[in-house]
Order: sequence, then C-alpha cells, then structure tokens
Amino acid sequence: MAYSFINEAYMALADPISEVGTATNEVIKAATPSSEEEQAMATGLFTANNVWMMMATALVFIMHLGFAGVEAGFGQAKNTVNILFKNTLTPIIGILTFFICGFGLMYPGFETPGWFAFGGWFLSLPENGTSIGYADGGYTYWTDFLFQAMFAATAATIVSGAVAERIKITSYLVFTLIFVGLVYPIVGSWKWGGGVLDEWGFYDFAGSTLVHSVGGWAALAGIILLGPRKGKFIKGKPNDLPGSNVSLAVIGVFLLWLGWFGFNGGSVLSGDPGATSFVLLTTSLAACAGGLGGGITAFLLNKKLDLGMVLNGILAGLVGITAGADVINPAPALLVGFVAGILVVFGALALVKLKLDDVVGAIPVHLFCGVWGTLAVGIFSTNPEHTFLIQLQGVAICGAAAFTGGFVIFYVLKKTFGIRVSEQHEVEGLDSHEHGIRGYTIVYDE
Repeated sequence: MAYSFINEAYMALADPISEVGTATNEVIKAATPSSEEEQAMATGLFTANNVWMMMATALVFIMHLGFAGVEAGFGQAKNTVNILFKNTLTPIIGILTFFICGFGLMYPGFETPGWFAFGGWFLSLPENGTSIGYADGGYTYWTDFLFQAMFAATAATIVSGAVAERIKITSYLVFTLIFVGLVYPIVGSWKWGGGVLDEWGFYDFAGSTLVHSVGGWAALAGIILLGPRKGKFIKGKPNDLPGSNVSLAVIGVFLLWLGWFGFNGGSVLSGDPGATSFVLLTTSLAACAGGLGGGITAFLLNKKLDLGMVLNGILAGLVGITAGADVINPAPALLVGFVAGILVVFGALALVKLKLDDVVGAIPVHLFCGVWGTLAVGIFSTNPEHTFLIQLQGVAICGAAAFTGGFVIFYVLKKTFGIRVSEQHEVEGLDSHEHGIRGYTIVYDE
C-alpha cells in the first residue's frame, strides 16, 4: 500500500455526508500526519487524484458518443435513428443497473477469493467515509462508482454495433439490462473484485478481457442467434452494404481514441505522474501501430487503401494494449498494437467465411484483439509473475462465462419475445417503423 498513511487521511477528507461527520473528525485526529504541511500535502494529493479520476470518468463517458458515431457511420442510413437510440439508452441503462446491483456484484468484498458474492443493493456509504481503501489512489467512493459504471455500460455498447440493423430495440434493451446487471459484474469480480482469478495471478489492467472480450463474446452469441442482415449474403457470397457516413465513423474512432486516455489512464487509479504518463504512451503507440497494421494488411490482401480497416486497426491496437498498458514497455507495445491491427483484418475475413454478420467489426476488434492483448501480458509483461498459462486460463474462463451468459439471454429472448424485426421493417428501415422519423431527410422545394 504505497500511500498508506496518506490514504487513511483521505478516508476522512471531503466527506459530504453530515451523519458521519463526528466519525470523520475522529479518523482525522488518529490518521492525519501531525504537521500542517503534511496535512496540506495529503489534502492536495487527494484533490489532485480525485480531479484526475473525475476527468478520466468524463473521457470514458464520451466514448459512448464515439461508439454511436462509429455504428451510425458504418450502418445504413435507413437505420440511423435506431442506432443512435440504442447508443443513447445503453449508458442510461448501464449506469442505473450498475447502481442498483452491478457495483455490489462486482465489488462484493469477498471474505476469501471465490466465484460469487454480493455486497448489497445500491450504494452504501463505506465504513471509512467517502474514500476507498482498496484502490490506494485516494479519491472518493462516488468517483470510483461513476468510473466503474462507465466501464459496465461500455461492455454492452460493444454488443450494439455487432447486432445492429436487425435486432428488436426492446429485446436489445432487455439484454443490456440483464447483461450489465449480472453477467459483466460477476465476471469482473473474479479479478477486479478480488475473486478467484485475482488469487491465481491473472492480470487485466484495464479490461482487454473483462470489458472488451466479455462484450465481444456476448456480441458473437447475438449474431449467431440473429443471423445476417437481409442482402448481406447473396447466393453464399458477401455483399457490401455501404455505411451512411464515413466522416461520422472517423469522428467516432477519434472520440474513442480520446476516451481511451481516460479508460487506460484512469485505470492507474490515481494521478501518479509517472504511471499515468507511461500508460498514455503505451496506449497511443499501440493505437498508431494498430492503424498501420490494419491498413497495411488490408492493402496487401485487397490492393486497396481501406479506411475502414485503418479505423478498426486503431481500435484494435487500443483494445490489445488495454490489458497490459502499465506493464508492457513502449517497444513491445508497438508490436502488440501492430499484431492487433493484422488480427482485426483476418478476423473480419473469418466472420465472412462463417457467414456471420457483424455490422461494425466489433467482434474482431473487441473479442479477438481483447484475447490477444490479454495473452500478450503473459509474453511481454515486465512482471515475471504474469505468466502465459495463467493469462490463458483467465481468458478461457471469462470467455466461457460471457459467451454462455450472452447466449442464454439472447436465446430466452428469442424464444419468448423474439429478437429480430420483421422482414418488412428490416428492408424498409428501422427508423420509419420503430421510431417514426429518419436520420437523414432531404426536403425539396416545390
């Protein structure tokens, strides 16, 4: 515990709850360094860490706008409002569900490392006041919840892009409610909540597996049960269904890249200058290498300068480095990102061969590259305790749980309410039938 004496002081500072004021004063007297200078230092460090974590939370939140841009840009114009509606409701449902039960499932306070525990409904004031003891970063309990809730909503957003343009909006929202409320936090608790994978030594710094591949496995289950869009495969051959707005997709990717500074940088769980700067460096290098890897591979295969593969290559590099951004040095980070960029191209081709329709390439980006990035920790980590075998075990266990959970939810919905819109609605567009408006409307003067 690097900041043990300061962390105890943090527990007593900036407490907004009047009922714990007396207890807080007692903690300050017992734990705060004696001199005024040291107390000022502790307060300043607490404030700086908390400000950084709130900024990181905002950056992760803005990623939802990035996901919306990518999905709407790569999707067909007739489904734009439907896509934006899903991407608007996803963080709403994700944050509320995580507030109700997800946070208690993900951080249950295991008495001994295990597979399941529940810390309780909603948020309850921790015994140590508004600060959190397990992060050692010195920021408020409320900031921590918001930061973690953004991650939870992100896992569901990954699914949205893969199943776009043919899923019933109600079924998607029910899936999001259950997946974020149960599957994601339980799997996450096995590592980040102090569960059994954490005891084994499995390592996932910011979620290549626990966020990205968990969402990717659920997306794979979804597209298997949904089937491809009408017209995607004609007589067994793939047909290109052009997106509505390439510019919007580019803006979305750059917003996601910006948000990743909070996603990975915030996962340091403090404003530590050295650690945060290192993570942002490896994150950016991997993104650059991923874009090159995707673009070069696509050109060698198709003899075209494929913007889509460059964009997905950037995201692939970001996903790949997320598991080990703090333990993989800059040069290996370039390799992790470049391999991820290559992998996303071959992953997309593999899905086409299997006649699986992923509208935005979410599965190659988040699932395939999430697995690669997590395994890369076992290859390139500067920590000798991170082994390939343990990483492989963690990937397999989390993958099995996420795919099974996602498949069961989608299957039950399919057999009860149905998960696919009618053929007429799909052909004519979901905007007009499900929402009554269209995303792109051209009005001609008479």
